[in-house]
Amino acid sequence: MSRSELQWQFTHRLGVSPKAYGQTLNLHRLARGAGKRRNVLDAVFEAGFGTNSAAYAAASGALGVTPGRLRGALDIGWWMGLSDLGWMLLGATTAGICWLTFGSKPGELLEELRAAFPRAQLYNDEERLYAWFERVRDFVLLPREALDLPVDIQGTAFQSRVWRALRDIPLGQTETYGEVARRLGEPKSHRAVASACARNHVALLIPCHRVVASGGTPGGYRWGVRRKKSLLQREARASECN
Repeated sequence: MSRSELQWQFTHRLGVSPKAYGQTLNLHRLARGAGKRRNVLDAVFEAGFGTNSAAYAAASGALGVTPGRLRGALDIGWWMGLSDLGWMLLGATTAGICWLTFGSKPGELLEELRAAFPRAQLYNDEERLYAWFERVRDFVLLPREALDLPVDIQGTAFQSRVWRALRDIPLGQTETYGEVARRLGEPKSHRAVASACARNHVALLIPCHRVVASGGTPGGYRWGVRRKKSLLQREARASECN
């Protein structure tokens, strides 16, 4: 097929351009291989990048770190406490919040964080994170429009598009998985949208709770349907008051 036809078919079926898809694969190879190669340059070229500068630009933009920092352990600070939805664990890199979850057992929340970032160095960071934690806890009690905190997450190109789209859903409103897919220009990718929502591990800041099943039923939620219903009810009341 022609180059233009390939570009159209690829983007139509996968939701991203061939160039973006290729760069994502290169980034995944770089992230996996950075700690296994003799030096950064070997990792860069074996990942598929043509130049060192291209790898630095791509890694800094998508992952928030340079290829050199991928070779070392990631530092993640955390702080945990009780919220109106149970125990809440907030984790953050130097670039922003990378983890925000709810649960009934604090020990299990920490173990989940360790499992998600097995090479990371975790440390208690109350001094830096307490203010962010309090803002999120206040939002749970009394939802407001502005919960604008820095976020540092990694995902595929399509997941990133979905997560950005979720942040555009206004307080007090919901969209179905199909509506999000259509807004992305991918009307048949509602299952992929649902998968991206399930893989979100930054609750509230990426409001996957505002995406519901067709017919208006709540659908699934990583942190429990009861919490999802509670958040939607609180946000609906807050929106009516505003």
